[in-house]
Amino acid sequence: MEPRRIDDYVWELPVGFVDGMNVPGHVFAGEALFRKAVQDRAVEQVANVATLPGIVGASLAMPDIHWGYGFPIGGVAATDPAAHGVISPGGVGFDIGCGVRLVRTSLPWTAEVRPKIGELVDTVARRVPRGVGGKGRLPIRPSEVDDVCRDGVRFALSRGAGWEEDAEYTEDRGALPDPRPSELSDRAKERGAPQLGSLGAGNHFLEIQVVDQIRDKRAAEVMDIHEGNVCVMVHSGSRGIGHQACTDHVKKIDGLMRGLDIDVPDRQLACVPLEHPAAESYLGAMDAAGNFAKANRQVLTHAAREAFAAVFKRTAGELGMSVVYDISHNLAKMERHDIDGKERLVCVHRKGATRALGPGHTELPDPYDEIGQPVVVPGSMGSASYLLVGRASSRSFASTCHGAGRAMSRTQAKKRMTGEELKRQLEDQGILVARSKWKLLAEEAPYAYKDSTEVVDTCEGAGLSKVVARLRPVGVIKG
Repeated sequence: MEPRRIDDYVWELPVGFVDGMNVPGHVFAGEALFRKAVQDRAVEQVANVATLPGIVGASLAMPDIHWGYGFPIGGVAATDPAAHGVISPGGVGFDIGCGVRLVRTSLPWTAEVRPKIGELVDTVARRVPRGVGGKGRLPIRPSEVDDVCRDGVRFALSRGAGWEEDAEYTEDRGALPDPRPSELSDRAKERGAPQLGSLGAGNHFLEIQVVDQIRDKRAAEVMDIHEGNVCVMVHSGSRGIGHQACTDHVKKIDGLMRGLDIDVPDRQLACVPLEHPAAESYLGAMDAAGNFAKANRQVLTHAAREAFAAVFKRTAGELGMSVVYDISHNLAKMERHDIDGKERLVCVHRKGATRALGPGHTELPDPYDEIGQPVVVPGSMGSASYLLVGRASSRSFASTCHGAGRAMSRTQAKKRMTGEELKRQLEDQGILVARSKWKLLAEEAPYAYKDSTEVVDTCEGAGLSKVVARLRPVGVIKG
Protein backbone atom coordinates (compact mmCIF):
# COMPACT_ATOMS: atom_id res chain seq x y z
CA MET A 1 0.00 0.00 0.00
CA GLU A 2 1.17 3.51 -0.81
CA PRO A 3 1.23 6.65 1.39
CA ARG A 4 -1.50 9.16 0.67
CA ARG A 5 -1.64 12.86 1.33
CA ILE A 6 -4.46 13.84 3.71
CA ASP A 7 -3.93 17.60 3.47
CA ASP A 8 -1.15 20.13 2.88
CA TYR A 9 0.62 19.11 6.10
CA VAL A 10 -0.17 15.44 6.76
CA TRP A 11 0.65 12.18 4.98
CA GLU A 12 -0.95 8.89 5.94
CA LEU A 13 0.61 5.44 5.91
CA PRO A 14 -2.49 3.24 5.74
CA VAL A 15 -2.91 0.10 7.83
CA GLY A 16 -1.20 -2.57 5.75
CA PHE A 17 1.76 -0.39 4.76
CA VAL A 18 3.69 -2.96 6.81
CA ASP A 19 2.26 -6.17 8.21
CA GLY A 20 0.72 -6.04 11.66
CA MET A 21 -0.21 -2.35 11.89
CA ASN A 22 -2.92 -1.65 14.45
CA VAL A 23 -3.39 2.01 13.47
CA PRO A 24 -2.32 4.16 10.52
CA GLY A 25 0.81 6.28 10.50
CA HIS A 26 0.61 10.06 10.16
CA VAL A 27 3.62 12.15 9.13
CA PHE A 28 3.37 15.93 9.50
CA ALA A 29 5.29 17.20 6.48
CA GLY A 30 5.06 18.97 3.19
CA GLU A 31 6.13 17.31 -0.04
CA ALA A 32 9.88 17.94 0.31
CA LEU A 33 10.16 16.95 3.97
CA PHE A 34 8.11 13.80 3.41
CA ARG A 35 10.30 12.70 0.51
CA LYS A 36 13.38 13.11 2.71
CA ALA A 37 11.75 10.87 5.32
CA VAL A 38 11.03 8.27 2.65
CA GLN A 39 14.64 8.35 1.44
CA ASP A 40 15.84 8.03 5.05
CA ARG A 41 13.49 5.02 5.53
CA ALA A 42 12.18 6.73 8.66
CA VAL A 43 8.62 6.34 7.37
CA GLU A 44 9.08 2.58 7.68
CA GLN A 45 9.82 3.13 11.36
CA VAL A 46 6.59 5.13 11.71
CA ALA A 47 4.71 2.15 10.30
CA ASN A 48 6.61 -0.31 12.52
CA VAL A 49 5.64 1.69 15.60
CA ALA A 50 2.01 1.31 14.54
CA THR A 51 2.32 -2.43 15.27
CA LEU A 52 2.85 -1.87 19.02
CA PRO A 53 0.23 -3.52 21.23
CA GLY A 54 -2.37 -1.09 22.53
CA ILE A 55 -1.35 1.84 20.32
CA VAL A 56 -4.24 4.26 19.75
CA GLY A 57 -5.06 7.00 17.27
CA ALA A 58 -2.09 6.86 14.92
CA SER A 59 1.66 6.44 14.97
CA LEU A 60 2.91 9.99 14.46
CA ALA A 61 6.00 11.74 13.18
CA MET A 62 6.89 15.42 13.31
CA PRO A 63 8.39 17.21 10.26
CA ASP A 64 11.92 16.91 11.71
CA ILE A 65 11.64 13.11 11.37
CA HIS A 66 14.76 11.05 10.69
CA TRP A 67 16.00 7.52 11.33
CA GLY A 68 16.42 6.52 14.96
CA TYR A 69 16.67 3.56 17.30
CA GLY A 70 13.38 1.68 16.93
CA PHE A 71 11.23 4.80 16.80
CA PRO A 72 12.18 7.52 14.35
CA ILE A 73 13.54 10.73 15.82
CA GLY A 74 10.43 12.92 15.80
CA GLY A 75 8.18 9.99 16.66
CA VAL A 76 5.09 10.17 18.89
CA ALA A 77 2.91 7.25 19.96
CA ALA A 78 0.20 6.84 22.61
CA THR A 79 -0.56 3.44 24.12
CA ASP A 80 -3.57 2.63 26.28
CA PRO A 81 -2.98 0.50 29.39
CA ALA A 82 -6.67 -0.47 29.32
CA ALA A 83 -6.01 -2.11 25.93
CA HIS A 84 -2.83 -3.89 27.07
CA GLY A 85 -0.75 -0.97 25.82
CA VAL A 86 3.01 -1.13 26.17
CA ILE A 87 5.99 1.03 27.04
CA SER A 88 8.92 0.91 24.63
CA PRO A 89 12.24 2.52 25.69
CA GLY A 90 12.98 3.04 21.99
CA GLY A 91 10.12 5.56 22.05
CA VAL A 92 12.11 7.74 24.43
CA GLY A 93 15.65 7.10 23.28
CA PHE A 94 19.03 6.88 24.96
CA ASP A 95 19.38 10.54 25.96
CA ILE A 96 16.47 10.47 28.39
CA GLY A 97 15.17 13.93 29.25
CA CYS A 98 17.25 15.70 26.62
CA GLY A 99 15.76 19.12 26.06
CA VAL A 100 16.19 22.82 25.54
CA ARG A 101 16.16 25.84 27.82
CA LEU A 102 15.84 29.48 26.76
CA VAL A 103 17.12 32.29 28.98
CA ARG A 104 16.26 35.88 28.12
CA THR A 105 18.43 38.92 28.81
CA SER A 106 17.75 42.65 28.76
CA LEU A 107 20.94 43.22 26.76
CA PRO A 108 20.61 44.80 23.30
CA TRP A 109 22.79 43.10 20.70
CA THR A 110 24.00 46.13 18.79
CA ALA A 111 24.76 48.49 21.65
CA GLU A 112 26.13 46.14 24.30
CA VAL A 113 26.82 42.59 23.22
CA ARG A 114 28.28 42.85 19.72
CA PRO A 115 31.36 44.84 20.87
CA LYS A 116 32.10 42.11 23.44
CA ILE A 117 30.97 38.97 21.64
CA GLY A 118 34.47 37.52 21.32
CA GLU A 119 35.18 37.95 25.02
CA LEU A 120 31.73 36.62 25.90
CA VAL A 121 32.06 33.45 23.80
CA ASP A 122 35.50 32.74 25.28
CA THR A 123 34.28 33.34 28.84
CA VAL A 124 31.24 31.11 28.47
CA ALA A 125 33.34 28.39 26.82
CA ARG A 126 35.79 28.37 29.74
CA ARG A 127 32.94 27.91 32.23
CA VAL A 128 30.94 25.25 30.36
CA PRO A 129 32.42 21.73 30.30
CA ARG A 130 31.73 19.88 27.06
CA GLY A 131 32.70 16.97 24.87
CA VAL A 132 32.56 13.18 25.06
CA GLY A 133 32.76 11.94 28.66
CA GLY A 134 34.13 14.86 30.61
CA LYS A 135 33.42 16.25 34.05
CA GLY A 136 30.72 18.75 34.90
CA ARG A 137 30.78 21.99 36.86
CA LEU A 138 29.03 20.38 39.82
CA PRO A 139 30.42 16.84 40.11
CA ILE A 140 28.84 14.82 42.87
CA ARG A 141 29.50 11.57 44.72
CA PRO A 142 27.65 8.46 43.51
CA SER A 143 25.82 8.53 46.85
CA GLU A 144 24.34 11.93 45.90
CA VAL A 145 23.00 10.82 42.52
CA ASP A 146 19.73 9.70 44.12
CA ASP A 147 19.16 13.24 45.40
CA VAL A 148 19.70 14.76 41.94
CA CYS A 149 17.44 12.19 40.31
CA ARG A 150 14.71 12.77 42.89
CA ASP A 151 14.80 16.58 43.10
CA GLY A 152 15.86 17.71 39.62
CA VAL A 153 16.26 21.47 39.40
CA ARG A 154 15.84 21.88 43.15
CA PHE A 155 18.98 19.87 43.80
CA ALA A 156 20.97 22.42 41.81
CA LEU A 157 19.20 25.25 43.65
CA SER A 158 20.17 23.67 46.97
CA ARG A 159 23.81 23.97 45.86
CA GLY A 160 23.43 27.65 45.01
CA ALA A 161 23.14 27.12 41.25
CA GLY A 162 20.23 29.33 40.25
CA TRP A 163 17.14 31.16 41.40
CA GLU A 164 13.98 29.81 43.00
CA GLU A 165 11.86 30.94 40.05
CA ASP A 166 13.87 28.72 37.68
CA ALA A 167 11.98 25.64 38.84
CA GLU A 168 8.62 27.25 38.12
CA TYR A 169 9.64 27.88 34.51
CA THR A 170 10.88 24.34 33.95
CA GLU A 171 8.49 21.68 32.65
CA ASP A 172 7.02 19.64 35.52
CA ARG A 173 8.04 22.55 37.77
CA GLY A 174 11.56 21.25 37.83
CA ALA A 175 11.10 17.54 38.57
CA LEU A 176 9.21 14.63 37.05
CA PRO A 177 6.61 13.23 39.45
CA ASP A 178 7.61 9.60 39.97
CA PRO A 179 11.39 9.15 39.93
CA ARG A 180 12.82 5.93 41.31
CA PRO A 181 16.59 6.20 41.54
CA SER A 182 16.64 2.66 42.93
CA GLU A 183 15.80 1.48 39.39
CA LEU A 184 19.08 2.92 38.08
CA SER A 185 22.05 0.57 38.01
CA ASP A 186 25.24 1.29 39.92
CA ARG A 187 26.95 1.71 36.55
CA ALA A 188 24.45 4.39 35.53
CA LYS A 189 25.10 6.31 38.74
CA GLU A 190 28.86 5.96 38.37
CA ARG A 191 28.68 7.38 34.85
CA GLY A 192 26.42 10.28 35.82
CA ALA A 193 28.02 11.38 39.07
CA PRO A 194 30.98 13.31 37.58
CA GLN A 195 28.99 14.82 34.71
CA LEU A 196 26.44 17.14 36.34
CA GLY A 197 26.71 20.51 34.63
CA SER A 198 28.19 19.48 31.27
CA LEU A 199 26.98 19.82 27.68
CA GLY A 200 28.15 16.49 26.33
CA ALA A 201 28.90 16.09 22.63
CA GLY A 202 27.06 15.67 19.34
CA ASN A 203 24.32 18.20 18.65
CA HIS A 204 24.32 19.62 22.18
CA PHE A 205 25.26 23.27 22.54
CA LEU A 206 25.01 26.56 24.34
CA GLU A 207 24.27 29.42 21.96
CA ILE A 208 24.18 33.17 22.32
CA GLN A 209 21.35 34.34 20.08
CA VAL A 210 19.64 37.53 18.96
CA VAL A 211 15.87 37.89 18.63
CA ASP A 212 15.60 39.08 15.05
CA GLN A 213 11.89 38.66 14.37
CA ILE A 214 8.68 38.71 16.41
CA ARG A 215 5.66 37.01 14.83
CA ASP A 216 3.27 36.93 17.81
CA LYS A 217 3.57 40.23 19.64
CA ARG A 218 1.26 39.36 22.52
CA ALA A 219 2.94 36.05 23.32
CA ALA A 220 6.38 37.68 23.05
CA GLU A 221 5.24 40.42 25.42
CA VAL A 222 4.04 37.85 27.97
CA MET A 223 7.40 36.05 27.77
CA ASP A 224 9.31 39.37 27.91
CA ILE A 225 10.99 38.67 24.56
CA HIS A 226 12.03 41.77 22.59
CA GLU A 227 13.43 42.16 19.10
CA GLY A 228 17.12 43.02 19.11
CA ASN A 229 17.79 41.60 22.57
CA VAL A 230 20.13 38.71 23.30
CA CYS A 231 19.06 35.30 24.64
CA VAL A 232 20.92 32.15 25.68
CA MET A 233 19.79 28.70 24.52
CA VAL A 234 21.00 25.49 26.17
CA HIS A 235 20.51 22.07 24.56
CA SER A 236 21.67 19.13 26.66
CA GLY A 237 20.46 15.93 28.31
CA SER A 238 21.06 13.30 30.96
CA ARG A 239 24.61 12.41 29.88
CA GLY A 240 25.88 8.93 30.79
CA ILE A 241 23.18 8.24 33.33
CA GLY A 242 20.38 8.34 30.75
CA HIS A 243 22.28 6.35 28.18
CA GLN A 244 23.09 3.62 30.69
CA ALA A 245 19.53 3.54 32.01
CA CYS A 246 18.18 2.99 28.51
CA THR A 247 20.80 0.35 27.74
CA ASP A 248 20.02 -1.56 30.94
CA HIS A 249 16.25 -1.54 30.55
CA VAL A 250 16.22 -2.30 26.81
CA LYS A 251 18.26 -5.42 27.53
CA LYS A 252 15.92 -6.44 30.33
CA ILE A 253 12.73 -5.79 28.34
CA ASP A 254 14.05 -7.48 25.21
CA GLY A 255 14.65 -10.61 27.26
CA LEU A 256 11.07 -10.62 28.53
CA MET A 257 9.21 -10.24 25.24
CA ARG A 258 9.24 -13.85 24.08
CA GLY A 259 7.69 -15.05 27.32
CA LEU A 260 5.02 -12.35 27.01
CA ASP A 261 4.14 -13.45 23.45
CA ILE A 262 4.86 -9.99 22.03
CA ASP A 263 5.98 -9.88 18.40
CA VAL A 264 7.27 -6.65 16.83
CA PRO A 265 8.93 -6.18 13.41
CA ASP A 266 12.08 -4.63 14.89
CA ARG A 267 13.82 -5.79 18.09
CA GLN A 268 14.65 -2.14 18.78
CA LEU A 269 10.94 -1.73 19.54
CA ALA A 270 11.32 -4.00 22.58
CA CYS A 271 8.35 -3.36 24.87
CA VAL A 272 6.33 -4.68 27.81
CA PRO A 273 2.73 -4.04 28.89
CA LEU A 274 2.35 -0.97 31.06
CA GLU A 275 0.98 -3.09 33.91
CA HIS A 276 4.12 -5.28 33.96
CA PRO A 277 6.65 -4.72 36.80
CA ALA A 278 9.38 -4.16 34.19
CA ALA A 279 7.39 -1.22 32.80
CA GLU A 280 7.12 0.32 36.26
CA SER A 281 10.85 -0.20 36.73
CA TYR A 282 11.71 1.47 33.42
CA LEU A 283 9.38 4.44 33.97
CA GLY A 284 10.88 5.03 37.41
CA ALA A 285 14.40 4.96 35.97
CA MET A 286 13.31 7.21 33.09
CA ASP A 287 11.88 9.85 35.44
CA ALA A 288 15.04 9.68 37.54
CA ALA A 289 17.32 10.21 34.52
CA GLY A 290 14.96 12.93 33.24
CA ASN A 291 15.39 14.80 36.51
CA PHE A 292 19.16 14.53 36.14
CA ALA A 293 18.79 16.19 32.73
CA LYS A 294 16.78 19.06 34.21
CA ALA A 295 19.37 19.58 36.95
CA ASN A 296 22.12 19.45 34.31
CA ARG A 297 20.60 22.31 32.30
CA GLN A 298 20.09 24.25 35.53
CA VAL A 299 23.80 24.08 36.38
CA LEU A 300 24.68 25.08 32.81
CA THR A 301 22.35 28.08 33.13
CA HIS A 302 24.16 29.12 36.30
CA ALA A 303 27.49 28.91 34.46
CA ALA A 304 26.16 31.11 31.63
CA ARG A 305 24.86 33.67 34.13
CA GLU A 306 28.26 33.82 35.82
CA ALA A 307 29.98 34.32 32.45
CA PHE A 308 27.65 37.16 31.42
CA ALA A 309 28.05 38.83 34.81
CA ALA A 310 31.86 38.65 34.52
CA VAL A 311 31.89 40.20 31.04
CA PHE A 312 29.29 42.94 31.60
CA LYS A 313 30.23 43.74 35.22
CA ARG A 314 26.63 43.44 36.40
CA THR A 315 24.76 40.72 38.23
CA ALA A 316 22.72 38.20 36.26
CA GLY A 317 19.63 39.73 37.90
CA GLU A 318 20.56 43.17 36.64
CA LEU A 319 21.04 41.66 33.19
CA GLY A 320 17.50 40.22 33.28
CA MET A 321 18.70 36.62 32.80
CA SER A 322 15.46 34.83 33.67
CA VAL A 323 14.43 31.44 32.33
CA VAL A 324 11.73 31.69 29.65
CA TYR A 325 11.09 27.95 29.71
CA ASP A 326 12.84 24.58 29.88
CA ILE A 327 11.26 21.71 27.95
CA SER A 328 12.29 18.09 27.37
CA HIS A 329 11.83 16.23 24.09
CA ASN A 330 12.77 12.64 25.05
CA LEU A 331 10.23 11.37 27.58
CA ALA A 332 7.13 9.23 27.99
CA LYS A 333 4.25 10.57 30.10
CA MET A 334 0.90 9.32 31.31
CA GLU A 335 -1.62 11.86 30.03
CA ARG A 336 -5.33 12.21 29.35
CA HIS A 337 -6.34 12.77 25.75
CA ASP A 338 -9.57 12.76 23.78
CA ILE A 339 -9.44 9.75 21.46
CA ASP A 340 -12.41 8.91 19.24
CA GLY A 341 -14.61 11.18 21.35
CA LYS A 342 -13.65 9.63 24.67
CA GLU A 343 -11.09 10.80 27.22
CA ARG A 344 -8.51 8.10 27.86
CA LEU A 345 -5.42 7.82 30.06
CA VAL A 346 -2.56 6.91 27.73
CA CYS A 347 1.20 6.69 27.76
CA VAL A 348 2.52 9.23 25.25
CA HIS A 349 5.99 8.41 23.96
CA ARG A 350 7.81 11.46 22.59
CA LYS A 351 11.20 10.86 21.02
CA GLY A 352 12.63 13.99 19.47
CA ALA A 353 9.22 15.59 19.91
CA THR A 354 8.02 18.24 22.34
CA ARG A 355 4.89 18.44 24.43
CA ALA A 356 2.87 21.46 23.29
CA LEU A 357 0.18 22.27 25.86
CA GLY A 358 -2.39 24.91 24.96
CA PRO A 359 -3.68 27.94 26.86
CA GLY A 360 -5.32 27.30 30.21
CA HIS A 361 -3.56 24.04 31.05
CA THR A 362 -3.09 23.52 34.78
CA GLU A 363 0.59 22.61 34.40
CA LEU A 364 1.56 25.99 32.95
CA PRO A 365 3.15 28.80 34.97
CA ASP A 366 0.46 31.41 35.68
CA PRO A 367 1.87 34.07 33.28
CA TYR A 368 1.58 31.64 30.36
CA ASP A 369 -2.02 30.66 31.01
CA GLU A 370 -3.32 32.85 28.19
CA ILE A 371 -0.72 31.98 25.54
CA GLY A 372 0.03 28.28 26.01
CA GLN A 373 3.21 26.42 26.78
CA PRO A 374 6.45 27.79 25.34
CA VAL A 375 8.25 25.40 22.98
CA VAL A 376 11.94 26.00 22.32
CA VAL A 377 13.13 24.68 18.95
CA PRO A 378 16.84 24.84 18.16
CA GLY A 379 18.16 25.18 14.64
CA SER A 380 21.75 24.37 13.74
CA MET A 381 24.88 26.44 14.25
CA GLY A 382 24.28 28.57 11.19
CA SER A 383 20.48 28.65 11.09
CA ALA A 384 17.67 30.17 13.08
CA SER A 385 16.15 28.76 16.24
CA TYR A 386 12.52 29.43 17.17
CA LEU A 387 10.32 30.11 20.16
CA LEU A 388 6.82 28.68 19.74
CA VAL A 389 3.71 28.22 21.86
CA GLY A 390 1.70 25.02 21.99
CA ARG A 391 -1.79 24.52 20.63
CA ALA A 392 -2.70 21.22 22.40
CA SER A 393 -3.68 19.69 19.08
CA SER A 394 -5.76 16.54 19.40
CA ARG A 395 -4.27 15.27 16.13
CA SER A 396 -0.78 15.06 17.73
CA PHE A 397 -1.50 14.23 21.40
CA ALA A 398 -0.47 17.83 22.16
CA SER A 399 2.96 17.41 20.56
CA THR A 400 5.10 19.37 18.13
CA CYS A 401 8.61 19.33 16.65
CA HIS A 402 11.85 19.47 18.65
CA GLY A 403 14.44 20.84 16.22
CA ALA A 404 15.59 20.96 12.63
CA GLY A 405 16.21 17.20 12.34
CA ARG A 406 19.16 15.63 10.57
CA ALA A 407 19.15 15.51 6.77
CA MET A 408 22.61 13.95 6.43
CA SER A 409 24.60 11.41 8.43
CA ARG A 410 27.57 12.53 10.51
CA THR A 411 29.90 10.59 8.21
CA GLN A 412 28.52 12.35 5.13
CA ALA A 413 28.77 15.75 6.84
CA LYS A 414 32.46 15.28 7.66
CA LYS A 415 33.25 14.44 4.04
CA ARG A 416 31.79 17.70 2.78
CA MET A 417 33.80 20.17 4.84
CA THR A 418 36.41 20.15 7.60
CA GLY A 419 35.68 21.65 10.99
CA GLU A 420 38.20 24.44 10.41
CA GLU A 421 36.57 25.32 7.09
CA LEU A 422 33.15 25.33 8.74
CA LYS A 423 34.41 27.61 11.51
CA ARG A 424 35.71 30.13 8.95
CA GLN A 425 32.45 29.99 7.00
CA LEU A 426 30.37 30.65 10.11
CA GLU A 427 32.60 33.52 11.16
CA ASP A 428 32.16 35.04 7.71
CA GLN A 429 28.43 35.00 8.53
CA GLY A 430 29.06 36.79 11.83
CA ILE A 431 28.80 33.67 14.03
CA LEU A 432 31.68 33.08 16.44
CA VAL A 433 32.45 29.48 17.38
CA ALA A 434 34.31 28.63 20.57
CA ARG A 435 37.41 26.47 20.28
CA SER A 436 36.31 22.89 19.75
CA LYS A 437 37.33 19.50 18.40
CA TRP A 438 37.05 20.48 14.76
CA LYS A 439 36.42 16.95 13.50
CA LEU A 440 33.33 16.72 15.70
CA LEU A 441 32.23 20.22 14.71
CA ALA A 442 31.96 19.20 11.04
CA GLU A 443 29.47 16.47 11.98
CA GLU A 444 27.03 19.16 13.15
CA ALA A 445 27.31 21.52 10.19
CA PRO A 446 24.15 23.45 9.24
CA TYR A 447 23.92 21.64 5.89
CA ALA A 448 23.56 18.34 7.79
CA TYR A 449 20.15 19.46 9.06
CA LYS A 450 16.75 20.25 7.63
CA ASP A 451 15.55 23.84 7.30
CA SER A 452 14.30 24.80 10.76
CA THR A 453 12.02 27.45 9.27
CA GLU A 454 10.29 24.86 7.08
CA VAL A 455 9.88 22.58 10.10
CA VAL A 456 8.25 25.14 12.40
CA ASP A 457 6.09 26.55 9.62
CA THR A 458 4.81 23.03 8.91
CA CYS A 459 3.87 22.58 12.57
CA GLU A 460 2.10 25.93 12.54
CA GLY A 461 0.24 25.06 9.34
CA ALA A 462 -0.86 21.75 10.87
CA GLY A 463 -2.16 23.54 13.97
CA LEU A 464 0.30 21.91 16.39
CA SER A 465 2.07 25.07 17.55
CA LYS A 466 2.46 28.76 16.71
CA VAL A 467 5.67 30.66 15.99
CA VAL A 468 6.34 33.53 18.40
CA ALA A 469 9.90 34.61 17.60
CA ARG A 470 12.95 33.77 15.53
CA LEU A 471 16.43 33.83 17.02
CA ARG A 472 19.70 33.86 15.05
CA PRO A 473 22.99 32.57 16.44
CA VAL A 474 25.90 34.94 17.06
CA GLY A 475 28.03 32.82 19.39
CA VAL A 476 28.25 29.01 19.55
CA ILE A 477 29.69 26.79 22.28
CA LYS A 478 29.41 23.30 20.85
CA GLY A 479 29.41 20.04 22.77
